[in-house]
Amino acid sequence: MNSPYSDKVIQYFQNPKNVGDIEDPDGVAKEGSPACGDMVQLHLKVDEKTQLIEDIKFRSYGCASNIATGSIITEMAKGSSIDEAKEISWQQAADELGGLPAVKNHCSVLAVDALKEAIRDYEEKNGLIKEQLPTTIEVVKERLKHVMNPIHGLDVLHTNLISNIEIDNNIILIDVDLDEDHQFAPVVKEDILEKLEHRWDIKKVKVSFQK
Repeated sequence: MNSPYSDKVIQYFQNPKNVGDIEDPDGVAKEGSPACGDMVQLHLKVDEKTQLIEDIKFRSYGCASNIATGSIITEMAKGSSIDEAKEISWQQAADELGGLPAVKNHCSVLAVDALKEAIRDYEEKNGLIKEQLPTTIEVVKERLKHVMNPIHGLDVLHTNLISNIEIDNNIILIDVDLDEDHQFAPVVKEDILEKLEHRWDIKKVKVSFQK
């Protein structure tokens, strides 16, 4: 039976490159969710002087395409500048792998989104965002689209897990419709803080759960 995957996809699936974690990474991202089938976690190490990505690691939870695209994205980004890495597209990644089945193109999109989110995380932590737009409710909602609801595998906004968002004196207040002793409460809180607490004009992010 003919495989729907190219030889290169199978190669990177069976022998993925750059798998693992980076201790004290400069940029971190996690896109997708195991609950919906695919997830990519990505760590970056960036040379402060040259702005080159000197190391990049990923962990993939998903299918062969998910693992292969996570691997090829790290190979393409390693050694490039963060500006060059931002320009990597999902189509370029898919082409590097010799193509993907149409139903698996989302895996390439997921890997590229993780790369761009890790770069954004690095830039925010280091004050490198060129357009320092103030943090508004809409900005907060946009960031929360990248926080997954582990129960349903979709983001916390589309699953109505966030019941209220306020910004008061540069403090973000977020109410989560989840019991504070729920097993997923610490994960959700950590992901929310990761996406918001490094905003340039925010003093603190307070996440509250139901009691």
